[in-house]
Amino acid sequence: MISVKATIPYTADEFRRRAENAFTTEAHAPREYGDHSINPELAAMFAAMKRRDAAVLVPVVDYPGEASVILTQRTDRLSSHAGQVAFPGGKIDPGETAEEAALREAEEEIGLPRSAVEVVLRAPDYLTASGFRIAPVLAVVRPGMPLSLNPHEVAAAFETPLAFLMDSSNHRKKSRIWQGRARNFFEMPWQDRYIWGVTAGIIRMLAEELYGEKI
Repeated sequence: MISVKATIPYTADEFRRRAENAFTTEAHAPREYGDHSINPELAAMFAAMKRRDAAVLVPVVDYPGEASVILTQRTDRLSSHAGQVAFPGGKIDPGETAEEAALREAEEEIGLPRSAVEVVLRAPDYLTASGFRIAPVLAVVRPGMPLSLNPHEVAAAFETPLAFLMDSSNHRKKSRIWQGRARNFFEMPWQDRYIWGVTAGIIRMLAEELYGEKI
């Protein structure tokens, strides 16, 4: 069953307000997030791991009333995370900021023009078991922008209601065997899309920090 909290205004303005309150106020300093948040046995490995820097754009579309979030379905022929649901994003090139990388990747992957994007702020990094340090760049996007997908990287782009993603009752904790061990992860299926792994982990982080759903 899909659940949302009807009493919370899931607008782009409210998302922006909550993000600025959560991530720019020392009293609300967030904890460290990553795959190890729900897999404590990974803590030692994470502390010693050499990491590659990447950034993703979290594009919240500013519709009147209730906002939505743009997500992508990666193509099946990519060398990593093929076919998975993801935020637009990729590695940070030398000399780039996380914000610049996220905007560039969104433009390259789905044709989202930078002129239609208002960067709100950079959220805390999310650490992955595959060795990435991902900077989620929170942004508000002007509605009605036509997208142009890069067929080599993106099979589809779709929108999911912010209300659905930010409601933790729609987040399910699951586990599967990875490198010979059981690993926990979050999933949040939406219609015919299966959101899980790192993307779901970043969504979970935002739900906890912005909408009071700490575990």
